[in-house]
Amino acid sequence: MTAPVSRTLTVLATGPLTTVQDAGRPGQGALGIGRSGACDRAAARLANRLVGNDPDAAVLEVTLGGLAVRAGADLVVATTGARCPDSRAHNAPVWLPAGAELRLGLPASGLRSYLAVRGGIAVEPVLGSRATDLLSGLGPPVVSAGDVLPVGGPAAPMPGVDLAPVPDPPGGEVAVRVLPGPRADWFAEDAAAALTGSAWTVTGESNRIGLRLAGPALARTREGELASEGMVRGALQVPPSGQPVLFLADAPVTGGYPVIAYVDDDDVDRCGQLRPGQTLRFRGTVRGR
Repeated sequence: MTAPVSRTLTVLATGPLTTVQDAGRPGQGALGIGRSGACDRAAARLANRLVGNDPDAAVLEVTLGGLAVRAGADLVVATTGARCPDSRAHNAPVWLPAGAELRLGLPASGLRSYLAVRGGIAVEPVLGSRATDLLSGLGPPVVSAGDVLPVGGPAAPMPGVDLAPVPDPPGGEVAVRVLPGPRADWFAEDAAAALTGSAWTVTGESNRIGLRLAGPALARTREGELASEGMVRGALQVPPSGQPVLFLADAPVTGGYPVIAYVDDDDVDRCGQLRPGQTLRFRGTVRGR
């Protein structure tokens, strides 16, 4: 008798980091719960749309490739974000037969790839979301080799799209839009000018919580402590070193260092694809006094 097949993905390898992500846990900041969710939300939603899922269904977020999975049943999959050279499914839905493997190599540009499976990754939700929050520890554990991930059943028709003509994340310098932050007046005019007039290098200390940036030190005009206040994705916080931190998906709910500016929300997705060593420029007006 033939053994029954199951709608699962067996994880054979994970690369540097693979997590389950969806739209996160919005609206719970007053309870001390950050949103989390996909770093590149646009890429995650596109992957879901390509396989007929709800745009915010759970996907796998893969950092710098290296993921290998085996289908436990006939599945439809798609990858988006950073293009991995071994993926047959990039920006396109493909059939992955039972027993077949999908392996993602090292992307030429970009940092994070998204793997959507028709039906969604159906791990147990925590506080209404299947997102793994690396700062708080909420959500499913980081994906490990040997994990068997359940896949849900299809809920909507396939969209009938063969290929989404989406450009790959750039490998060179990236420019994003900024708006003044609530503590821009803690910084001198030359600090505001340095923020928007300099190229900032993404350091190797960056992660899903935020990008640590290296460049000219942003000097304050006000000293003393700042009471902790609400913090959101896209905030550019400046610690005493003067080297800003750009918060990403797993940003803390509160912070005690001044926020000089905010990156435009849509542009934060693009920042989630930056690798250490890439440069970032901020375009806009940040008024200090």
